[in-house]
Amino acid sequence: MAYKKATKFTSKLRMALAGPSGSGKTFTALLLAHGLADGKRVAVIDTERGSASKYADIFPEFDVTELDSFHPNNYVAAIREAEETGYAVLIIDSLSHAWNGPGGLLEIVEQITKRNQNKSSFNAWGEATPLQNRLIDAITRSKMHIICTMRTKTEYVIEQNERGRSAPRKVGTAPVQRADVEYEFDVYVDMDIDNTMIVQKSRCPALSGQIISKPSASVAETLLTWLQGVPAPEPDLSSYPTQSQVEQEAKVIHPTHPFPKVVAHYLKRPDYAGEELMPDDCLLLSKRLAEKRAEKAA
Repeated sequence: MAYKKATKFTSKLRMALAGPSGSGKTFTALLLAHGLADGKRVAVIDTERGSASKYADIFPEFDVTELDSFHPNNYVAAIREAEETGYAVLIIDSLSHAWNGPGGLLEIVEQITKRNQNKSSFNAWGEATPLQNRLIDAITRSKMHIICTMRTKTEYVIEQNERGRSAPRKVGTAPVQRADVEYEFDVYVDMDIDNTMIVQKSRCPALSGQIISKPSASVAETLLTWLQGVPAPEPDLSSYPTQSQVEQEAKVIHPTHPFPKVVAHYLKRPDYAGEELMPDDCLLLSKRLAEKRAEKAA
């Protein structure tokens, strides 16, 4: 292990917009995405029943894919498809469904708990959490700028309106996602019902602590400036095991198990059907097979 001089490399944005219904999350995400894209292609993973497409006549062209099931692996597959297609920016609208939507993590935990004889959710979380981690890893390692929207739990407070009368006002509280998910993003903002952006966390100093009413494309310009740095080195994939090599490793350790079953077990991908694995997946699977081999040899 050796220390080396810290270097700021050119990087891709990881941003989250959280807010209650009607706060303008989708509109703001599209606005920022097109500013970040600088004329390149934008894509949307739409879980909000076509809400992004309702703005297709306002913004430059963008593409959408709509998920029917919100299993975290479906998000990962959509992220990777967007990367392979060459999009510059991806909007995930919204990330909340991967948590509490049909097929989302809470439903997965419930199903595992029912399947377990002791009916305890403790072990179920141990089985389900790697799915969540894999989704977050796909976001943070992506070669695209990624903007995620998240719903927030909604409450009402009583405030005085412009006429001096008490009136209820809708506010958002915690995001509907795993606790502390904001730590995974470069910039995390709350959106209120007046379409005000309240920056709760920012690695971009120019945005730290800012409160921006009806944010414009200038926010994207600020972020693009901050993201600039020394060109990032390309990963050396020659040191990664190929899928063929990993399949051979799997046969040695699990000679009676078909490869899809091995992948489903070690990578927590029950829907894997034999498609080509990404280099990161091959590397992770190889490491886990090596751990298993060492465990058997002990």
